[in-house]
Amino acid sequence: MSLDSAIQETVKTVPECLAAGYVDMKTGMLLGIKTVDSHPQEVLDLVAAATGDLFQGSNVVAIEQMFKKARGVPEDPEHHYFQEIIVLSENLLHVFQRAKRNVDLVLVVVCRVSANLGMVLTKSRMQLSKVEAAF
Repeated sequence: MSLDSAIQETVKTVPECLAAGYVDMKTGMLLGIKTVDSHPQEVLDLVAAATGDLFQGSNVVAIEQMFKKARGVPEDPEHHYFQEIIVLSENLLHVFQRAKRNVDLVLVVVCRVSANLGMVLTKSRMQLSKVEAAF
């Protein structure tokens, strides 16, 4: 399955999904995206940049290091404390999931805020492995 097909399947599978994308935080690139509406390229580019900020911002990295130290976890650049981040806006539910095999890749899923959060998480977690395998 191609990456585009896996992302398209994610949009179809996750409840009330409006968009899904795959972000490479190392390069800051949006590797693939599927939306039900058209969006300006500037907005799509900002999604990739914001994803990097969420997972790799200086304060987030500092918190991860503090948690690792407090729990006696050895320093490992491939191990991150934060695996998923959920952002609720006025109308939307955003789920950011760090890939398991490559920690620099993130699946982003955007749904209507009326979607059942538990189902969105369950379905997007199932899709993450499919998107990873397609890349």
